[in-house]
This record gives sequence, structure tokens and C-alpha cells, in this order.
Amino acid sequence: MVKSENKKKKRRGGKVFINGTFVGWHEHLPSLMRQVIGARRRGEISSEINVHLNTRAVELSINCDSGRARRPYIVVEAGKSKLTPPIISQIKSGEFNWQKLVNLGIVEFLDAEEEEHSYISASEDELTPDHTHLEIDPVSINGVVVSVLPYSDHNSSPRITMAASMTKQSLGTYILNYNLRADTRAHIMYYPQQPLVQTRPYKILNLAERSAGQNFVVAISSYRGYNMADAVVMNRNSVDRGLGRSVFFKTYETEERRYPGGQCDKMEIPPATTTGYRGEEAYKYLGEDGIIYPECMLSSRDVLVGKTSPPRFLKEVTVFGVVEEKKRENSLAVRSDENDTVDYVLITETLGGTKLVKIRIRSNKVPEVGDKFASRHGQKGVIGLMLPQEDMPFTSSGIVPDLIINAHAIPSRMTVGHLLEMLGGKVSSQTGKFVDGTPFDHDSEESLKAAMKSYGFDEYGEETLYDGITGEQIKTKIYVGVIYYQRLHHLVSNKMHVRSRGPVQLLTHQPTEGRAREGGLRFGEMERDCLIGYGASMLLMERLLEESDKTYELVCTNCGLVAVRDFVKNTSYCHLCGFSTLEYVEISYAFKLLLDEIKSLHLFPRLVLKDKA
Repeated sequence: MVKSENKKKKRRGGKVFINGTFVGWHEHLPSLMRQVIGARRRGEISSEINVHLNTRAVELSINCDSGRARRPYIVVEAGKSKLTPPIISQIKSGEFNWQKLVNLGIVEFLDAEEEEHSYISASEDELTPDHTHLEIDPVSINGVVVSVLPYSDHNSSPRITMAASMTKQSLGTYILNYNLRADTRAHIMYYPQQPLVQTRPYKILNLAERSAGQNFVVAISSYRGYNMADAVVMNRNSVDRGLGRSVFFKTYETEERRYPGGQCDKMEIPPATTTGYRGEEAYKYLGEDGIIYPECMLSSRDVLVGKTSPPRFLKEVTVFGVVEEKKRENSLAVRSDENDTVDYVLITETLGGTKLVKIRIRSNKVPEVGDKFASRHGQKGVIGLMLPQEDMPFTSSGIVPDLIINAHAIPSRMTVGHLLEMLGGKVSSQTGKFVDGTPFDHDSEESLKAAMKSYGFDEYGEETLYDGITGEQIKTKIYVGVIYYQRLHHLVSNKMHVRSRGPVQLLTHQPTEGRAREGGLRFGEMERDCLIGYGASMLLMERLLEESDKTYELVCTNCGLVAVRDFVKNTSYCHLCGFSTLEYVEISYAFKLLLDEIKSLHLFPRLVLKDKA
């Protein structure tokens, strides 16, 4: 009877887990949590231990396993920070280091679970008795990439995400020894600048040594429809002076491969007897060793390394001796759409001891219509017009913008940071000092406005502009400032692709896919639906049949099967009916392929033929 009553009694307290493993019960979990935190702060247990109290499940989790993301915070007790001015002065003098702060419980690391029941203040001014921790610096909320974006606390979150991803796509100085490397693809900007508006993390990370953009004079206005939506109008003279200019490096490589049977490739100028000989013109830049010289100006399909390979199939040895094998042409050539300069030739050996050649080619990439530019606020756009400087709007002091972006890009995207950076850049260009744009703790808008006023500008950055074509004053004041713009590696010269005729796939007889394979532009289902909607049947037939995989097949008028062509006897016949009446039918080769696949399933597809009315 007593046992049954004990079973009915509920056990007090809650479960305790260490690294997810149940270790026992405790009567009062909050007091246990306070004991563990206190011991950690006193240095009695490891500083890597974190605790989390789940009040719903009445469980206490103690975590000390690897792989947890943890962040440092300043400990707050009774509404006051433990990082006092005397301690700060000791840190500056070098008496305190980081580890000592952690050991003394002034700074502690929290993981994601312990953060759940912590009340963290962003600044010391906002501390209340309820707060448990204080941020060391609010900018540390952001990751490495976002922390270098100025005024990101004034932008909407999707734009910050876009700006972070586009910063990774920007062209700049990705590494200082790029001239000694043979990377597959690389972009280097000619005249990179560090931004006039910087954040503290930007300086800490020393990103000025790896700049990836330039400071542009930007006006926010529409311009005769050429910067509709996200397009931008760019000053052609600025581009001629080097604005946004970059160089593109691409590396080709080839090696003398060894084959089973002791045969191997050979780098040489292929003799005219070689199978697949390209003609004398293709090998005009090659040296005696079959390798091209540096600084050669290449054109489409020029050979970089002449190479011959053994034939795929060996011939039989005759009674008179070994028959001379015809070599196969296997040279390395540039792609059909590239006209570049050989920059660098590297001759070395592979780990297997075979000869390896790497050839780096370079091409100048001058900004042109269609190239993509973006600010550090997710405001991306492509060039819609390259306008001569004399036709660009200008200020009364003769300043001509490098870029004109559309005013509609700002309010709907809520990128106020873009406007602030333009103002900050304008102030910086006058004062000669960098402006601090660190998120949550930057130079105030009021200080920027005061600086603008002191230099004789409108405090809001607006200026009167004059039309470069008519010379008339533009009635509305236009917002003009200096802002850091990045050129992204989405270059129209690397994407532009057109073809009239070219290779087709072996299986379907349809054009190949992709720019690298000289493929056609895909006319998809939705494009087809548009033509159907317009009733443009002949255009539809031209795109999907004439320019694709049109073929003529013989079809038996009796049974409807596709006939067979016997090239040996030079006759055609039907499998089923023999030599019956056959007619040519115009069909898509993909349809003929479908019929073959249906027949492979032991089905009998029939084509019922009728004369055209």
C-alpha cells in the first residue's frame, strides 16, 4: 500500500542533462543554474560551460561540447557593468588581457541556448537592474561582411543581405601576388580606392589593402528614360579616365598524358600529316617547343599549345614491319569567342613527372552598356547609357556626376543608408578626413549637415544642376553626393552570346546548350505560350522546327511505321509491309526519337497519313 502511494507521488524538481545525456534530478533548477553561472564567473569551473533552463519542460541543460557558436558579452550585475573605468585604463596600459577578463568573470561567452534567458543591452546608457549582459560593441551583432557596410542600421534587411552577397562579387585586388599566380579566373581593378565612409571593422580588417571599388560622384535623378528601374547612366569621360576599369585573367592548362602501352602525348607544332590538322595559320604564334610566346594578340580558335596524341586504335603489325601510326591533333586552343593577349606562360611538371603547361591570358574590361554596378546598400544596376561628359548635367561649380541613378530606387527599398553615405562622402571629400559609418555608432546626421553648411553647401546635399545638352537650369534641386560603388563580375562581355548556326546534339539533333559550346538560346515553354497566345503559328514553327531539329522521314502509308533506309542496297522499305508505298513526312527529330522509345516498350505507334487539303 505504501509503495503504491509513493508511486503516485510526483517527483519534485526537474531533470538535469549534460551534453544531452540525462544525469539526474535536482529539486530546484533555478538555484542550480545560478550556482553553475557563479562558479564559472569565479573561475572554479571552465569558462566554456553554458547552462540553459527550459521552464516548460522543467529541464536544465549544461553544455560543454564542441561546435557551439558562442559570443562574448560584458557581465552586468545590479544594473551596472563589471567593465569599470579603472579596468578599462588597465586594459589600455596592458595589465589586463582578454583571458584575464574572462577568468575574472568580467566578460563571458554565451551560446545560443544561454542567450535565451539573458537580457542584453546594446549600450551602457540603456542599462537597467533587469539587464544581465552588455554588448561589447553593437556592430558585433553583424557578421564580418555586413559589419563593413556603412549605415546598415538604416537599411531594410533584404537590402543588407543583397549588399553582403554583392560585396563578395566585387572586383578589386583579391590578393597582392596575383601576378605570380595561375588562378583559373581572376579580376583585378586598375585603380581601386578605399571608401571615404568607413566602418571601424573595415579598418580593423585592414581592407584598405584589398579595396574593391571606387568613390563615384552620384546624382539621384531620372535621365530621359535611360535609367529606368535599376539602370544607371554613366559618364563616358570618367570611364576613359579609368573609372571602373579592370583586367580579367583566365588560365588554360594542358599536359603530356601517358597512355597504357607506353604511348604519350607530345608538345610540338603538329605536322601537316596529323589527323585533324588545323592549318598553318592556327599555329603561327607557336615556338619550336609548340608553346605560344607571351604578349601574343590572340584571335578566335588560335592554338596556345600544339600537341599531338597517339591514335585511339592501334593498327595491326604487318609481315613487313610496323605500320607508321598517324598522330592525332590534340592542341590546346582559345575558345571561339575570346580575343585576348597571352600574359604569362608557366612550364612545369606534374606529380607524375609529366610536362605541364599553364598559360594565362588577359583582357581589358572597360565598362560598357550592360555591365553591373552596385553600392554597399544593395542598390544594384546595369549601365543603360554611356553619356559624354559635355552632355551630362553639371553643377554651378562645374562638378559633373560620374553616375546618375533613378530616384525611384530609394523610397521603395528603404535604403536610407545610401543617402547618408552620399552625404558623408561629400563631407569627407571637403574635410579630407574619413567619415565613420559604423552601424549603431556612427557620425550623426546633424554633424554631417553642420559640416555641409560650413562649406557653403545645402545641408541636405541638394544642388542646382544645369542640363548639359540645352544649358538650361534644371528647375528641381537634385541630390548629389559621393558614394562608394563596386563593379561586379557580371560583365556583359563574358555573358554576351549569339549564334546563327552551329553544333547540334548527337542524340536529338537539337542545338547544343551553353555559351561555351556555341549553343543556341533556349526557346522555352513560356516563350512558346506567348507565341501561342499571339497566334503566331508560323513563327512558332520556325523557332521549334525549322531552326531546331527538322528532319524528313519515310513513313509507310499502309501501316504507319517509320521506314528503314538500307544504304548498302540503296533502298528503303517498311519493316512490317516490305516494299510498300512510302512517303516523306516533315517531323521533328525529337518526335522520331519518341517513336523509337515507344517501340522499345513493345508498343506499336502508327502515323496516319493524309494529303494536305
